[in-house]
Amino acid sequence: MPPLEQELQRCLQEADRYRLLAEQSTDMISRHTPTPEWTFIDVNPAIERVLGYRAEEIIGTPGYDLFHPDDADNLKKRAESVRYRRGMYTNVYRFQHRDGHYIWLETTSRTIRDERGKPMEIICVSRDVTERELAQQATRRLARVVEASSDMILFCNHRTLQLTYMNETAYRTLGAERENLAVFYLNQLFPQDILHTLVEPALQHAALYGTWYGSIPLYPAGNPGRIAEIREIIAHRNRAENMQVEYYSIIARDITLKRQAEEKAKRQQLEMAHMSRVLSVGEMATELAHEINQPLATIINYCNGTFRRLDDGQITEVGQITRAMELISTQAKRASEIIKRMRHFVRRTEFQRISFPINETCVEVTRFLNQEAIDHDIRFDFDLDDSNPFIEADRLQIEQVLLNLIRNAIEAYSECHIRPRPVKIRTRIEGRRLLVTVADEGPGIDMDQLNTLFEPFSTSKENGLGMGLSISHTIIESHSGRLWVEPNGEQGTCFHFQLPLKGQA
Repeated sequence: MPPLEQELQRCLQEADRYRLLAEQSTDMISRHTPTPEWTFIDVNPAIERVLGYRAEEIIGTPGYDLFHPDDADNLKKRAESVRYRRGMYTNVYRFQHRDGHYIWLETTSRTIRDERGKPMEIICVSRDVTERELAQQATRRLARVVEASSDMILFCNHRTLQLTYMNETAYRTLGAERENLAVFYLNQLFPQDILHTLVEPALQHAALYGTWYGSIPLYPAGNPGRIAEIREIIAHRNRAENMQVEYYSIIARDITLKRQAEEKAKRQQLEMAHMSRVLSVGEMATELAHEINQPLATIINYCNGTFRRLDDGQITEVGQITRAMELISTQAKRASEIIKRMRHFVRRTEFQRISFPINETCVEVTRFLNQEAIDHDIRFDFDLDDSNPFIEADRLQIEQVLLNLIRNAIEAYSECHIRPRPVKIRTRIEGRRLLVTVADEGPGIDMDQLNTLFEPFSTSKENGLGMGLSISHTIIESHSGRLWVEPNGEQGTCFHFQLPLKGQA
């Protein structure tokens, strides 16, 4: 065979191989005019799988008309989706399917030129990347959400505990700058005791069960005065390989404003509680004055009697004077104790959680109300738990609640002639909580009043402000407890409140 024929046959065979490759390819291979219309000249059968057209339907169609309006001029504008390398352009864009919807194509194109450099045609290889683009869009949207989140979001290496990513809120809360290339580790953010007792167990829990929820305090050293807390940790696993933890997502929140608001509310509550105590003492002024007058009158009587006996010469030994002085001293101490209790009750204090026995507190409050009980012919009946339970709370505030409830029980008898007039005070342990009950046998409370009893300014007293029970309710709730009321059988009223026992708050 002559050499020319052999070369021609070889070229035909090579062309057939290329044609076979093009026809069998899953990528769409197409030829286009080098004009702005980008008209289809030829295309392989893969177009039917990619765009839904048969080859004969699309040939002669301007490809430009099928671009999404926002992507049609990507190449001219050199959009971010366009890359150029070694004479080839790669463009990611939306193209219209035969059914009318748009799909994402990634096309690598090259312009074929003649010997003079004039464009002859454009060869394109395109593939459907819709799933990839939608996944990337979702990732980008998620990244924008993460970056704009008001929560602190941090990614942490599960082995080194290095923070590999922090969103803008995390940088701001920690007092760091994104431009600063400082490397953060979890052990830099927490004291050793919190790291070992709270953070590491939380990471271990997330590694075992996927997530951890709770509250771990975080005080950023680079931003003094700020307070944050870790609320959630998520363990992300390598699902493609061995299902081992790859990294943790840590979600935290800056709670500085919340804490400041809580502190402000606490101060307001303390002020309201103090005002309530002062008002209570004001309402008891007559009884307190009478109670103080009794020892003072006794002191005067002892002094006057001693003077008379001295003038009459009836006292001849020092021992007789000593006895009188002992009696005077006893009454002075009694008056001093009354004033001391009153000053203790009305003083302004900060919230102080201490451990104390509730039985002793109940008895102490009734001593403060001793004169009022005498004036109203009240008898205190105690039924106190034999185990002498302790609670952890602000003692002064719990005393105030008891005082309000016991005074209400005393006043319940003011409009009736019931005799005897018991006020029953009972303490019991119920599981991990303490139950305190103050009950009377008065005429009871109307059902209409029961619904609004703990609301501010709700009162049936002529001169009352209606704040005592409202403040008591707030105090008990702030101690993780509950205060409620219920009828006492046929007549009377029972007030109950529950508080956590010592060590159970």
